[in-house]
Amino acid sequence: MEPWRLAELNYGQIKGQPPFAVAVLPLGATEPHNLHLPYGTDTFQVEVVATRACAWAHQQGARVVLLPALPYGTETNQMKFPLAMNLNPTTLARVITDLVDSLETHGIDRCVLLNGHGGNDLKWVLRELYRSTRVHLFLCNWYKVAADVYARIFRAQDDHAGEMETSMGLAHFPGLVAFEQADAGAVRPTRFEAINRGWVEITRPWHLLTTNSGAGDPHAATAAKGETLTNLVAERIGRFLHELAASPIDETFPY
Repeated sequence: MEPWRLAELNYGQIKGQPPFAVAVLPLGATEPHNLHLPYGTDTFQVEVVATRACAWAHQQGARVVLLPALPYGTETNQMKFPLAMNLNPTTLARVITDLVDSLETHGIDRCVLLNGHGGNDLKWVLRELYRSTRVHLFLCNWYKVAADVYARIFRAQDDHAGEMETSMGLAHFPGLVAFEQADAGAVRPTRFEAINRGWVEITRPWHLLTTNSGAGDPHAATAAKGETLTNLVAERIGRFLHELAASPIDETFPY
């Protein structure tokens, strides 16, 4: 039993205790990841990162609570692939809103949305809730936390089911990785220079962008790379959770 993991606690352990200082809500997805990674990859990854970060913060004395991960995300542009399970952005926002309302009711005034799916565009949700909840919300896309060291760990910075995510799979759920089946992860440019160079954005239809839903070559992946990334990200997020839990809420918070 891990005393910061809500799913493993019982009412006898919670009853009569002061509220946790910080709640962590992991957000995953259910979608294809090339031909070799499981549909639950985003959820499995964010759960590993959340677990290690909360353990790190707890060991430093922080009162953090890890909520069960949400295994569905926004998949509107992957629906040509079978069994990509979609929550529209407004639906996802409504779920988050209800969970944040639950936290407020139970006296928890700090929540970290720990996102593990690139299709979950959540910054607008923080803006939407800013004036309607007393809970201070923080958004962390875990895969961006170590962007400054990616080039030292991986051959290339890829997008989806490439070297990074495959390394995470080999490190944390190797029995679900069919490495020998992996597509090369090539992507197709649009016909517009402005889109290809990032001047104009679209929501990318993944059945046209990719061959088998992978964007990035996974073949250089290793379990060691996945462990290196996980340890670095977990410590950085854990350190933030510890600082957040220790910080008083006053009129200038978080400044």
